[in-house]
Amino acid sequence: MFTGIVEEIGSVVEMDGHRLVVGAHAVLEDTAIGDSIAVNGACLTVVERTADRFTVEISEETLHRTAFDGLKTGVGVDLERAVTPTTRMGGHFVQGHVDGVGTVVSLDGTPEATTLRVRMPSEVARYVVEKGFIAVDGISLTVTDVADSTFAVAVIPYTLEHTVLGERSSGDSVNLEVDIVAKYVERLLAGGAGGSSDG
Repeated sequence: MFTGIVEEIGSVVEMDGHRLVVGAHAVLEDTAIGDSIAVNGACLTVVERTADRFTVEISEETLHRTAFDGLKTGVGVDLERAVTPTTRMGGHFVQGHVDGVGTVVSLDGTPEATTLRVRMPSEVARYVVEKGFIAVDGISLTVTDVADSTFAVAVIPYTLEHTVLGERSSGDSVNLEVDIVAKYVERLLAGGAGGSSDG
């Protein structure tokens, strides 16, 4: 579980098939092999680490559901360690399970008032509502507008400076994760298929 509050921007050292090596510092302070780190919003398990980099293995399912196929050496990635019992919940509950890949439509405005608009796939769109939460490349953001197959979020200067959003432009792919609460509500309204009402 994560909060969607990015701790640092790491750098892709190597992307070789299902193996990703990322250069980092802050997230490695107390990270051990077997721990989880969200990379652009996808929960991945550390299989190797040194003082300044870590390695994760990416399953075929994760490659299929994320924008990782576009990662190249030197590209920045958002990083966040899994929450602990003492972590402040500054964002929202983020599982690190990417629901779909969106496409940046625009990143407009002034440094003080920037709006990011993203085109989303249909399997994501039904869960996105104005004032609801969404994670974009692992960043917890509040939806300010939903129109047709797109949504918009307001991005503050700090977020632009401390996440990969500051490097995004029209046409770029981004990982999207919707609020898990929306999925539970949908399941409950559908009658909880497969569940039992017996006490």
